[in-house]
Amino acid sequence: MWIPVYTIFSRVHSDRNVYPSAGVLFVHVLEREYFKGEFPPYPKPGEISNDPITFNTNLMGYPDRPGWLRYIQRTPYSDGVLYGSPTAENVGKPTVIEITAYNRRTFETARHNLIINIMSAEDFPLPYQAEFFIKNMNVEEMLASEVLGDFLGAVKNVWQPERLNAINITSALDRGGRVPLPINDMKEGVYVMVGADVPFSSCLREVENPQNQLRCSQEMEPVITCDKKFRTQFYIDWCKISLVDKTKQVSTYQEVIRGEGILPDGGEYKPPSDSLKSRDYYTDFLITLAVPSAVALVLFLILAYIMCCRREGVEKRNMQTPDIQLVHHSAIQKSTKELRDMSKNREIAWPLSTLPVFHPVTGEIIPPLHADNYESTNMPLMQTQQNLPHQTQIPQQQTTGEY
Repeated sequence: MWIPVYTIFSRVHSDRNVYPSAGVLFVHVLEREYFKGEFPPYPKPGEISNDPITFNTNLMGYPDRPGWLRYIQRTPYSDGVLYGSPTAENVGKPTVIEITAYNRRTFETARHNLIINIMSAEDFPLPYQAEFFIKNMNVEEMLASEVLGDFLGAVKNVWQPERLNAINITSALDRGGRVPLPINDMKEGVYVMVGADVPFSSCLREVENPQNQLRCSQEMEPVITCDKKFRTQFYIDWCKISLVDKTKQVSTYQEVIRGEGILPDGGEYKPPSDSLKSRDYYTDFLITLAVPSAVALVLFLILAYIMCCRREGVEKRNMQTPDIQLVHHSAIQKSTKELRDMSKNREIAWPLSTLPVFHPVTGEIIPPLHADNYESTNMPLMQTQQNLPHQTQIPQQQTTGEY
């Protein structure tokens, strides 16, 4: 059985070189105790320091890590862990990871480089691969060497292979799982993929029988005879186990038949060179501004000609208007002007209705009820008989005696 590659920083102030194999789980622990001695004030021998320290990891010259490499640190008081499964594409290419430690109390930083030299594996990839989902573990707990060793030992007892490797470990959160509630010590869950050189055992294939498939569809636990070998430490969800046989996989590549809707292969994209010719934008300027300005000027001239040069005038209008309509219009204007003048000057002659009239009894012409200089604002609304001049007195019948 192959043990995954575990590395821990030494206390030598130099770059660290590691040599993992492609297709085999790589785990690198970033110990806080090592970086504590990098921050002043430097602790004395025997002195205990518990400063919060966090780590930032990235590929040199890039803001993030390679796609196959993951990093996790649960709290500033726990160690950080780099883990992942190197790919065959990176074999022979040194991968330099910059590790920056931050002391959250003093805000001091320390930086070291980790050089990963990926080696090729003779039996990569292993032909038979099985992925287990462990419900009662977090990814940082599963990455511990003793815990992962116990799990590989249990798998070896069930599978009985000659070679057994841990290929990859993935948190359930990276597969779309939900963050568990902080009750009853619930865990996130972790997927562990292992590979072997022999076919799957009968115990591992029990999950494929129809009875267990039916129980999984009804969200019930399947009946697995070898589950008791894991149950003491690992709670495995057998409905989520994945068995992959690389020897039976057929290539799914199909030649693309070009037809309607498929563009021909144009090769690799070739960007333009840096030495571009200068472009004259004078013609574009004329087309963009001069042409619309000329059109607007022509429209302005046409509108000015229609508004100023095509007017008929007052004389021509009067010649085409009937005389009776002009007289009517003139009379209206004259009356309007007279009313406006009357409203401006209150000391004008009285209207015709206030001129002298004939007396209703004697027939004599009597003057108006008030003089010209009489203010109408002081005139009572109803005049009594004593106030009216030239009032005809009606004789009253006098009584000679009492009845």
